[in-house]
Amino acid sequence: MSQDQETSDSKPAAAELEIPTWDVVLKRNSIERLKNERAPHEIINDLSRLIDTGYEAIPEEDIVRLQWWGLYHDKPKTGGFMLRVKIAGGLLTAPQFRVIGQLANKHGLGHGEITTRQDVQLHSLRLESLPDVYQTLKEAGLTAAGGCGDVLRNITGCPVAGIEKNETFDVRDTLHGVADYFYGNPRYTNLPRKHKYTISACPHQCNAPEINCVGLIGVIKDGREGFAVTIGGGLSAQPRLARDMETFIPKEQARELLEAITGCWMDNLRYRRSRAKARFKFMVDDYGAEAIREMVEKKLGRSLERLTAPHPVKHSSHLGINPQRQEGLSYVGFPVPLGWVNGDQMQAIADVAEDVGGDVRMTQQQNFIIANIPNDRVDEVVQRIEKIGFSLKTNGLYGNSIGCTGEPFCNYAVALTKDKLKEILDALDKRFGRHVNDLRVHLDGCPHACAQHFTGDINLTGTTVRLPGGGKMEGYDILLRGGVGEHKAIARPVFRRVRTDEVVGYVERLVAAWLEAKGRAETEDRNLSFRDFCEEHTDEQLQELISHEAASATTWAAGL
Repeated sequence: MSQDQETSDSKPAAAELEIPTWDVVLKRNSIERLKNERAPHEIINDLSRLIDTGYEAIPEEDIVRLQWWGLYHDKPKTGGFMLRVKIAGGLLTAPQFRVIGQLANKHGLGHGEITTRQDVQLHSLRLESLPDVYQTLKEAGLTAAGGCGDVLRNITGCPVAGIEKNETFDVRDTLHGVADYFYGNPRYTNLPRKHKYTISACPHQCNAPEINCVGLIGVIKDGREGFAVTIGGGLSAQPRLARDMETFIPKEQARELLEAITGCWMDNLRYRRSRAKARFKFMVDDYGAEAIREMVEKKLGRSLERLTAPHPVKHSSHLGINPQRQEGLSYVGFPVPLGWVNGDQMQAIADVAEDVGGDVRMTQQQNFIIANIPNDRVDEVVQRIEKIGFSLKTNGLYGNSIGCTGEPFCNYAVALTKDKLKEILDALDKRFGRHVNDLRVHLDGCPHACAQHFTGDINLTGTTVRLPGGGKMEGYDILLRGGVGEHKAIARPVFRRVRTDEVVGYVERLVAAWLEAKGRAETEDRNLSFRDFCEEHTDEQLQELISHEAASATTWAAGL
C-alpha cells in the first residue's frame, strides 16, 4: 500500500476542497477546450471530409477527436493508425474473431495484438480504410467507439465467466448490460479522462479489481447475487491500489450504482482543471472511500448496504486444459508470447473454435482461451492450435508475462518493449526452464504502465541512461515487490537506469539468486516465492547480490 493510501482516511471535509469554475477549467486545460468546442464522438460524421482533406492537412484537434473512435497515431506519425476494438470481458464469438483477423489483413498489414484490457488492437490502418472498418465491425456486433479518449474504456472481467467451475455466479448478463448502456452513450463521452470498470465473480479475481477505477466483485449476501465494490485503483505514473467502498449492491442495481459513481466524478470540476490529476483515483485520494460512498448515496437518494469486499484466492491465469461447469465441456487457455497474434492466426483460431462449437476469449495476460470444447475434441483442438503457432508446451513464463505495444508502433515508448521482453524471456527459459514457469515479467516502454509494470514479479519500465562523455542510450528501471491478488502491492524501483545491453544479465542474476535461495529454503520445508525472496532482502542487499562482482557466485542453472 502506498504512503498516500495509508493516510487517505484523514481527509478534509468536502466543502474545504477547492472546486474551480468552468472558466478556470477551459483556461487551463486545452483538451477540455477542445471537447467544449465540439463533442469529440461526433467526428465519426466527418470521416468523408477528413479523407478528402488528406492526413497532412487535418487539424491536430481532429486527430485528437479520432481517439474517441479507438484511434491513436502509430509511430512514426505518417498517417498510420492503431485501432482498438472493444470486447467487453474479452468475450467473442468465433465469427467475430475471424472478422477482426480479416480486417487486420485487409487494412492493417496483418498486425494484431491482445491488450491487458482484453481488447484486440490492429495497426497500420489508413484513414481511407476506416469507413469499411467501422461498418464491418458494426455488422459483426463489435465496436471501437470509446476504445480511447475521455470515456469509459473496455470493461474487463474474468475471461471464463459463465463456464468457470468455481465462480460465485455468472456475471455475463450484468457485464453485457453495462457495456450496452455505456458504450457509445453520449452522456459518457465527456469524462474528465479515461475511466475503467471491471466486473467479475471469479474467486481468483484474475481481472485485478485493485487496479481499476471501479471494481464489482461478485458475492452472495443473504442468498442474493450481487457485488462488493472497490474504487480508486489505477496505475500510470502515480499508481494506486483500489480501496474498499464497503458496499453491497444487488446485481440488478449494478448499472445504477456505476452511473452514480461515475456521475459524482464527472460532475466535479476539480478533476477537469489539470490532465495530470484527471483520474478518479485522485478524487478517492482527496475525499476518501467513505465520503465517496456518501456522495453516491446522495445521488441515488438512498443508503447502500454495507459489506467488506472478499479477498481473492490463489492466482490463476486460466491457462491450460480446464473442465467447465457444463458437463462434458472444457476450456483451454493458450499462451500468446508478447500478445502478438496476426490476421491469419486469428482467422485460423476462429475456424478451429467454430468447428468444435466453441467461442474465443481474450485474457488480461494477453492470451486467448477457446471455450465450450467437447471433451472428446480437446486433444484435437490443442494439436490444431499448436500448428497455428500457440502451444501448451510453451514455458508458462511466456503466458504470464506482459509487454506493452511500445516499439515499433507507440509514440510514447523510449525503449524497446516486446523485442526486449522476448530477449529476457528467451534467456530465462533457456537457462532456468520449468523453474520459472510461474514467474511474471512485465515490461513497459514508458511510465504509462499499459503493461502494468507495478504488478508483476519483475517489472521493467523504459528510461534513458546518460553515458560518460555526454551520450545517451536506452535503459530500464527494474521494480520489485509488486503484485495483485492475495498479496497486492505497488512495485518500487530497486535498480535504476540499467543500460539496455546489461538488463538481461541483471534479470538473469536476480532470478538465479532467487532459485539458489529457494533451493536452500526447500531443505527447510519452506516454499520461497520470488516475492518472498525480494521481501527478505533490502534494496541494498539485492543490488549487492546481483552486482557484476557477485555474478560469479550466482551459478544456478537448469539441472543443477
